[in-house]
Amino acid sequence: MASSEADVNRQHDDNRVTGQQWKWTVLAGMASYLDAGSIVALAAGLALWQQYLHMSSTTVGLLAALGPNAFGAAVGALVGGRLGDLFGRKRIYQYDLLVYGLGTLLIVFSVNLPMLLIGTFIVGVAVGADVPTSLALIGEFSPSKARGKLMGLSQVAWSLGPIVVYVLAFALSSYNVLGNRIVFAHLFVVAIVTWALRRGMVESALWTAASGAGETAPTTDPEAQPEEAGVPADPLAASRLRGLLSGPTLAAMVFTAIVYLFWNLAAGTFGVFSPYILKTLGTQSQAASVALSCAGFVITLVFVVLIFMPFSDRSDRARRTMWGIGAVMNVVSVGQLLILPFNTATALILIGLFGTGAALAGEPFYKTWSQELFPTMLRTTAQGLTFSVARLLLGIWSFFVPVLASLSIRPVALILMIFLLISGVVGFFFMPSTAGKSLAEIEEERSARRVRERVKA
Repeated sequence: MASSEADVNRQHDDNRVTGQQWKWTVLAGMASYLDAGSIVALAAGLALWQQYLHMSSTTVGLLAALGPNAFGAAVGALVGGRLGDLFGRKRIYQYDLLVYGLGTLLIVFSVNLPMLLIGTFIVGVAVGADVPTSLALIGEFSPSKARGKLMGLSQVAWSLGPIVVYVLAFALSSYNVLGNRIVFAHLFVVAIVTWALRRGMVESALWTAASGAGETAPTTDPEAQPEEAGVPADPLAASRLRGLLSGPTLAAMVFTAIVYLFWNLAAGTFGVFSPYILKTLGTQSQAASVALSCAGFVITLVFVVLIFMPFSDRSDRARRTMWGIGAVMNVVSVGQLLILPFNTATALILIGLFGTGAALAGEPFYKTWSQELFPTMLRTTAQGLTFSVARLLLGIWSFFVPVLASLSIRPVALILMIFLLISGVVGFFFMPSTAGKSLAEIEEERSARRVRERVKA
């Protein structure tokens, strides 16, 4: 690592969060608001658009798969994540919201199927590009002992987006498809306001230091090439894709991908299909199903604020305890449906347990680890790749959920329980020791481990 990059890291080696860091976290974290908000807005409007445009069930599935919950976001994360490492975080997060705004406008004014499909795909691509770059920015300016706290704030935004959308969708339900247009119009306004405010943000100091032309990087790697051993060369050499295949980075990608993929398969199912499942299989009214789905996000928001944000930076032991408790709650939330009937009581248990478990053993930790475990010049590339894989497979899985759910809740519950069990076990037993460490310390430990592995080889 270049010495200047290490110096930048050590400037944030305490737990004091400045007002500017809070402000920038809110602005960067709005990517999560727009991501989750657009997913739920699309979910809330699927039936309305189906009726308005006379879409078949297959077309409805295609619409859901193209958007921010699946394929669109997968494409955006791959492209945006890579560009974020090559050209900087600011260039991506500053302009992708304009693309997002274009997509939402196409949805708002859609009068035919092509407009709706294209708009939905553009929204997905934009949020996919924004998430890894914005989260990397938060991780790179966060104090080492407050990184989880600030990443947790982005998860608050992720919960707040669906809450606002659900409230708007409920209030505008009598307006049919016009109501859904208004919901997307609200997302357009939020995106443009956020874009305007983001213009005052600066480039990540860590990325600037790591990619600075003419800088050299001293190394103890006996197998390093001349450009890696301190000889002036391509300043972006550290961002080469072959770096993803190095031992520590590859291991980190596999770890974060497994943890997030299997958790997200369950969370994405609830995000898109919970009102449908609660209404069709849980004998809930439309209003009750929407209210219960909204309650799940409220619970997650509360426990992120009360538990994850204050305790996730304290120690590795605190992280493991939180993850273990949350993982058990996640598994039990759906496991109970294998033995109990799906009614109001079990629906409340499902919403309560998973809403809490998601705050303790879900996306907040994935976001945090994705900043801690990857080198600066590959951080958004690696995170974009794992995010993309998770959204891509969620899109494929989403095609099967309505079919399985039409038979019984039990097949869906069993599969989701297995998904959550895999995520929980891998996260608990392979959790990295990174709590409270600066990104410089973590990367130095990774480099030393890579050297030891090469010497042994």
